Amino acid sequence: IYTTDRDGKITYFNEAAVQLAGRTPVIGTDEWCVTWKLFWPDGTPLPHDQCPMAVSLREGRPIRGYEAVAERPDGTRVPFIPYPTPIRDASGNITGAINMLVDVSERKQAETQQRILLDELNHRVKNNMMMLKSLLSVAARTSNSSEARTVLDEASRRVAAMAAAQRVLYGTPDAVNFGAEPFLGAVCETAKQMFPPAVQLVCDAEPIDLPNDIAMPLALIINELLINAAKYGLPADGQGTIRVSIGRSGEDISLVVEDEGPGFELSSVRSSSSGLRLVEGLVRQIGGTFEVSRHPSRCTVTFCQMPQETGLATKNSNT
Repeated sequence: IYTTDRDGKITYFNEAAVQLAGRTPVIGTDEWCVTWKLFWPDGTPLPHDQCPMAVSLREGRPIRGYEAVAERPDGTRVPFIPYPTPIRDASGNITGAINMLVDVSERKQAETQQRILLDELNHRVKNNMMMLKSLLSVAARTSNSSEARTVLDEASRRVAAMAAAQRVLYGTPDAVNFGAEPFLGAVCETAKQMFPPAVQLVCDAEPIDLPNDIAMPLALIINELLINAAKYGLPADGQGTIRVSIGRSGEDISLVVEDEGPGFELSSVRSSSSGLRLVEGLVRQIGGTFEVSRHPSRCTVTFCQMPQETGLATKNSNT
């Protein structure tokens, strides 16, 4: 804890402030902060006259939601969260300010360790999925039963779709959300490898974030709808275009798969299509709705976005 006068000169500090700063501030000389040097979390230098305490005094209001890094004279750095608040006299005039700096080093170390463990887990899951896909593919090729080959091929494609989703989760820096654009691209690219060369697959996703909980169900839904479109939604010559998109639909998110076929009535094919029954079950799992329409042939899955809040405040002098 430390205080300043209305011009930002240090007027008081406690021993904890000395320990955090790694130096003893000079009362009446040091300005704005007890620290030697300041940086934003991304390493960009933070001038003392632009630090949260300075902003608090200039704008006459408490500043919250910031994070910064203090560098000590010995070169070590300490991440902290400041809580500067103006001090006013009985007439409401600013006479100074008080600031509390909370050392978050241990929390940062825990977050780093958590990220390392999560990366390792994702890496192992991805490798295991690829191994499982290979085993299923080998089993399908060597099976003497056409029915078994069909089942194994379908299982292999589903595992491949899940592995594509896992690659996106593994590669994103966000621990709880993933981007719709790279996700759809990865799943579509994997599915396209199973299609005839003449099939054109057009993928389009808005730059939105979705929660990690729905990544696997959504990947399987896309995979099943694309397989269905490739089987029944193309002209007799096997050439055609399948379009898949993810975008906002009011306050919800919509996944749309369109093909050039005649379409179908869901109620009439549900009993004979295990893939569509799987889609319906997965849609219920993510709390969405599944609709099928004709002219054009279209399958639409609508679900709530339910974004998860992540991250800390970034540098913004107006925050």
